[in-house]
Amino acid sequence: MLGTTDRAAADGGNGPAAPPAPGSAGPADGAARKRKRRRRLRRVALVLLLVLLVPVLAAETALRINYTGDLADGTRSRDRDAMWLGHAWVDGRRTDADLAALARRLEDTGIRDLYVHTGPLEHDGTLRESLYPKARRLVDAVHRELPGVRVQAFLGDVLATEGPDGMRLEKAATRAAVVRSARQVLDAGYDGVHLDLEPLHSGDRNYLSLLDDLRGVTRAEGAQLSVAAHQIDPLPAFHSVWGTVTGHPKWWSQEFFAQVARRVDQIALMSYDTMQPLESLYGGYVAQQTSLALEVTPPTTHLLMGLPFYHENRFGHWNHAETVSAAVRGVRLGLSRTDPGRARFGVAAYIDFAATEEDWTAYREGWVR
Repeated sequence: MLGTTDRAAADGGNGPAAPPAPGSAGPADGAARKRKRRRRLRRVALVLLLVLLVPVLAAETALRINYTGDLADGTRSRDRDAMWLGHAWVDGRRTDADLAALARRLEDTGIRDLYVHTGPLEHDGTLRESLYPKARRLVDAVHRELPGVRVQAFLGDVLATEGPDGMRLEKAATRAAVVRSARQVLDAGYDGVHLDLEPLHSGDRNYLSLLDDLRGVTRAEGAQLSVAAHQIDPLPAFHSVWGTVTGHPKWWSQEFFAQVARRVDQIALMSYDTMQPLESLYGGYVAQQTSLALEVTPPTTHLLMGLPFYHENRFGHWNHAETVSAAVRGVRLGLSRTDPGRARFGVAAYIDFAATEEDWTAYREGWVR
């Protein structure tokens, strides 16, 4: 008896195709199984997408709702606001005319602290005096033209927390050098020290130790100690989850924020670069951050919420969303819900050289008046 192959060969390969052997797949069955696999993969992909999107959509919906509501009476400037200024004010590029214009700009605002970029610090914690040759001139001029306004030295550096280069706070010698740099700027006439070290991971005990040492110096000099602070976890332990996924934790725990706030005179939360795509979502996020910060900042510590007086479009900061008007409304909503009578509270504008008239108008109309 001829096999299937033999029969096909005998009639020149033109005979009828042999039926599939039991248990084997024919063309129709194979195609059906492929369609089933594709459908199964699409269902799995849809489930995974929903698993990822549903929490995000829920969180964004909560932020949108957080941007609604009434503003409590009295939730406006306490004349305790601040502004970050660029390095040009201390390296000689700014003139007397610039200072006169700044004085006119600030005279009808609540800005009482200027954080003037004086660094950067070297990675070993030292500070080159050649970086700020006009510091004394600036401080004297501000005291003369704007009585009651303090000038603090804004000192910062990149930390080696997410890469090989940068300052290493685990080194006692580096922390000691930062303390000496603080004495150095106070000797130059500054009214305080404003520290901004990034990226600073939540729970960093070396940072807390540094703040303790700096507080001893500033208190002895009757000067201010202020810091720029990371945002607070919008969800519990979110910094841990985000850090595991991206390698950049970004947020601080609320507990760590409280530990920092107890060690300083002023803490300015950098409530910008939030990744929010819409103005309403950004405002709701700022309202949430304001409430979280108010809950744990001692009443003796001056809390400031950052306002984005700059304009960029990149991942993390959308210019159309992160507006001063949305930030101010968010601040007032958070203040209204959490502690409307808080005295040591204000906003801090970042940064002078990028500010527009629209920014100043939104600040004045939404917060000052």
